[in-house]
Amino acid sequence: MTERLARASALHPVRTLLAWVGGIVLAIVLVAMLLGGNLTSEGNVTNNPESVRANAILAESLPVEDTASELVVVRSNDVLMVDTAVRLAVEEMLAEAGDAVEQAELWHETQNPTLLSEDRAALLVPIELRAPEEETVEELVAAVQAADERSENLNFEVTGRYTTGADFTEVSERDLQEGELRFGLPSALVVLVLVFGALVAALMPLALALVSIIVALGLTALVAQQWDLSVFVVNMLTGMGLALGIDYALFVVSRFREERAHGREKLDAIVKTGSTASRAVLFSGTAFVFAMTGLLLVQSTIMRSLAVGAILVGIVSVAAALTLLPALLSLLGDRVNRLRVPFLAREIERDSAQESRFWGWIVQRVIRRPAVSFAVAAAALLALALPLLGMNIGAAGLGTLPDALVSKQGLVALQESFPRAGAEPARIVVQGDVATPEIEGAFERLEAELAEDGTFGPPALEQAPDGDVTVMTVPVAADALSDQAIDAVERLRGDYVPAAFEGVEAEPLVGGTTANNIDYFDVMKRWLPLVFVFVLGLSFILLTVAFRSIVIAGTAIVLNLLSIGATYGLLVLVFQHGWGTDLLGFQQVDIIEAWVPLFLFAVLFGLSMDYQVFLLSRIRERYTQTGSTNDAVAFGIGSTARLITGAALIIVAVFVGFAMGDLVMFQQMGFGIAVALLIDATVVRSVLVPAAMTLLGSWNWYLPGWLQWLPHMEVEGHAD
Repeated sequence: MTERLARASALHPVRTLLAWVGGIVLAIVLVAMLLGGNLTSEGNVTNNPESVRANAILAESLPVEDTASELVVVRSNDVLMVDTAVRLAVEEMLAEAGDAVEQAELWHETQNPTLLSEDRAALLVPIELRAPEEETVEELVAAVQAADERSENLNFEVTGRYTTGADFTEVSERDLQEGELRFGLPSALVVLVLVFGALVAALMPLALALVSIIVALGLTALVAQQWDLSVFVVNMLTGMGLALGIDYALFVVSRFREERAHGREKLDAIVKTGSTASRAVLFSGTAFVFAMTGLLLVQSTIMRSLAVGAILVGIVSVAAALTLLPALLSLLGDRVNRLRVPFLAREIERDSAQESRFWGWIVQRVIRRPAVSFAVAAAALLALALPLLGMNIGAAGLGTLPDALVSKQGLVALQESFPRAGAEPARIVVQGDVATPEIEGAFERLEAELAEDGTFGPPALEQAPDGDVTVMTVPVAADALSDQAIDAVERLRGDYVPAAFEGVEAEPLVGGTTANNIDYFDVMKRWLPLVFVFVLGLSFILLTVAFRSIVIAGTAIVLNLLSIGATYGLLVLVFQHGWGTDLLGFQQVDIIEAWVPLFLFAVLFGLSMDYQVFLLSRIRERYTQTGSTNDAVAFGIGSTARLITGAALIIVAVFVGFAMGDLVMFQQMGFGIAVALLIDATVVRSVLVPAAMTLLGSWNWYLPGWLQWLPHMEVEGHAD
């Protein structure tokens, strides 16, 4: 199929290009019309845990929209908050916000003691926003900032659910522009020039990556019409699009140049590339998509959003590599080598399949002492993996955002002036016949317990109009994602609520943002081993079918697990223990983002499959020609080392762009992928693979007799 696609695209290049141009135009229109307003900064779990059930009852009986989501803090060192001037300033701020504010509670009207600090130097103004909150919050923030600028003696700050969401979106978009596009793209171009020695050839992978990203964004806009997608799907789609598009184009263009160097005519070279490199691209792309499919199983809207972005851009990247690239090569021909770079142009005349002297020298020494080489390399990776035993799963809260952000400044002001208040309270929900002395007594006992815990603010009881639902709203101090808030809600769930409702015929449910996150962490921990099993099993089957060997498949999986384990260990050392954080510009935190280990595993397995398939296909191709395993291993690794190293460096550059951003979750993800691919392209490919295959010898190609019915995929292509 790949051979036929390559031939058809090469024979009709203009028609193929026009089809892709049409797809790009349509995608741009879809993104402009549909994507922006359909992405959310919130995430939910879908396994119906306690927090989801509590929130569902609240939404039906006591809508959450009827409660304050944003908190404005007014402070002064010169003016007491009880003064009339403060009231006038607050009312002016609310008037400037206009229709954005649905309801606001003022201390000057209600005399609610929780809205005034003990020293009377700070005032708390809870605000309920008018829907759609994602848009009206911008009007509120503008009004608060304007009030702060015109007030000489008063400081106005704001924080809350939607303020935080807007800031997360802003930082995400800034990281995308500054890290991925301004750093990742130029760095990738530099590596491509070093690999190809000519600007035209170096620009082709970038062009393929950009086309894949644009078309995949259009498809994402369509998907977002039916399902809620996270704003982070754009970051993930861009990063993976650059990585996959560049990888696939690198392999295809290099094979085309190699076939031309062997004397094949242009069309024959394209067709031969279609039957070899394009076949490997199709298989590795399929493996990547299947690996990411494992994330669709996870009961989390964020994980499914990230998986959707990666899957769509993976499919488009493969389609572009199989059709768009042959069309471009047909039009360019040998002009792909135009704009040669001095001192690097010698790579053009060099047979790309020629063995690298440096990597060949390393491989030869590994082959001479395979057991020692394997033991030393494996022991080093296992030692790096040991810290993963102390990995703490959680979520980086608002405190990790840059200090200049509005929501961060508001949180600091809130914690200083109202240490027992929070923008995201816990909610204890009881459904059924709640007008009973037993339930009333349970709430009284719970309120007494909470009064002795300094983390909680004064609770408030509210009953639904029909009397079937009662909810106790309990302010939780600090950021809803902080360890302090999480520990507090876990105490609430595990100790206070069960003790207060012991012997009462009612099921109290604890909901709220912090409870949602606790349930989210549980989902991540529960699904991590299941995704491992799914991806490993599927990869084993695919590799067995591709290379007709259970030994090759098993070896590849074990070696990938070693590199992933070492990556997890380095994540813990750097981010939890702070090794090198100052040097690298990272934040030291007490946790690893709950989604990062799961996502890293799936992505790294998918990306490393690119190198694995490309390398093994060349080894298998050589083995069918010579029948010698050692010769095939040495030739395969030596001849692909330059391309694999270049491809790995490109992906490292792309994801270092993530790591350079301000979001600690993307710092961890970018660092993890970059480190894993460096390990995979060096230690695994140059030491562990040749050592393992040398030790196994002819067993590398073992396939049990009862599996001989498997189809021969011939990923390596047809041998000449």
